[in-house]
Amino acid sequence: DPKDGLLFAGEPGVQLTWMDAKVGDWVVTPRIGKPVEINALWHYALTRMAGWGQALKDRRAAADYETAAARVATSFATRFWYPEGGYLYDVIDGPDGVLDIEGRRVDTSLRPNQIFAVSLGTSLLGPVRARAVVDVCAAELLTPVGLRSLAPSDPHYAGHYMGDSRQRDGTYHQGTVWSWLLGPFALAHHAVYGDPEQALALLEGLANHLDEGCIGSVSEIMDGDAPHAPRGCFAQAWGVSETLRAFHSLTHERARSNTTRAVGD
Repeated sequence: DPKDGLLFAGEPGVQLTWMDAKVGDWVVTPRIGKPVEINALWHYALTRMAGWGQALKDRRAAADYETAAARVATSFATRFWYPEGGYLYDVIDGPDGVLDIEGRRVDTSLRPNQIFAVSLGTSLLGPVRARAVVDVCAAELLTPVGLRSLAPSDPHYAGHYMGDSRQRDGTYHQGTVWSWLLGPFALAHHAVYGDPEQALALLEGLANHLDEGCIGSVSEIMDGDAPHAPRGCFAQAWGVSETLRAFHSLTHERARSNTTRAVGD
């Protein structure tokens, strides 16, 4: 969008993002507009391009990307913060949702997509708002085996992934727990609280899960309601990879923290 530098995408009948359930002509979570995680990733890409420009000594390209990233960061902080809820809108400027004070559509659904504004580490949010995002996701979405795709307080929440194809797809991103989101959440928790031990402890539920379902692997999804029975694909690549990525990063941070303390002693 030339007015704010944020990415807009989507059209009726198309499932836009990773929340891509569609049954016949029914798109369950269309998310037309400016989705929060797409724009967090957009800002991340711009900052990386600026860094590569600097590394390659292309000062003009680096400056252009830095300018674009700064504009996105300003727009993101201004447009995505939901003051009444204390978290980030899931989508803005689309056809769905409620009107904000300026008459623009915003989706106030409490979903995990906002966690990428913290986990990517590009300072899209100040420390107070970043902590608020982590805390509200911990309170409403966090389970031992992943994050719920929608808060239980939402009237569209579905706590069990069961039934025929239409019923299952209708609940796929409406409360069902996704294992792959636990990795980004653990990284966001560390970014806010700076304690790698606490962040690593968040992954213990998936470590225990390795002994159920498909032994030695991570299920795609689980029921939103306890006891969070495993569902869907019984060995999911992104559930495995995001858990391993977070584990590797956090164990490195723990080792570095221990080394720093040892040197200080």
